[in-house]
Amino acid sequence: MVRKRILLFLIALISASLACTMFVGGPEYTEGAIPVSAEAVESLRSQIEAAALAGAESGTITLQITEEQITSYIAFRLAAQENPALQNPQVYLRDGQMQVYGKVERGFFIANVQVVLNVGVDELGQPRIEIASADFGPFPAPEGLKQSLTALITEAYAGSLGPVATGFRLESISIANGLMTVTGRIR
Repeated sequence: MVRKRILLFLIALISASLACTMFVGGPEYTEGAIPVSAEAVESLRSQIEAAALAGAESGTITLQITEEQITSYIAFRLAAQENPALQNPQVYLRDGQMQVYGKVERGFFIANVQVVLNVGVDELGQPRIEIASADFGPFPAPEGLKQSLTALITEAYAGSLGPVATGFRLESISIANGLMTVTGRIR
């Protein structure tokens, strides 16, 4: 009778553990959570419209994007995907780099991940994104990581600047103190 109870207890314990996901670690987030909101995405759109109007007169467009705006934009884009590669993104803009944190789920396991990106401008006036480092905790880096992140950031750039992208040449992207400053010229 005691053996049956122990066996039932072990079966119940194993079943419960299989029904749940297990956090297996990974890099710690550097700072507190950045809030995600539709208002931040809308304020980014409003800023872009205002910069486009000002640029129509001066020929130069300057846009400052906050951590909350880019985190919210990427979070909403990922949420629209069926199986996003990254969950709960947090984007920190520090020391000339974009630091992207999030969670990756593989089977029953969840881990924190960190990807540090160098963002600049190529000779054609398009965003250039290079992975400086990637830490996926106990998981190997997924195939196509660079292409996926590059596509997501490029989509954020093209999607956010869509209304003014025609005839727009990106000149510089600088990142410091929680802000990404994007400057360019209308041709």
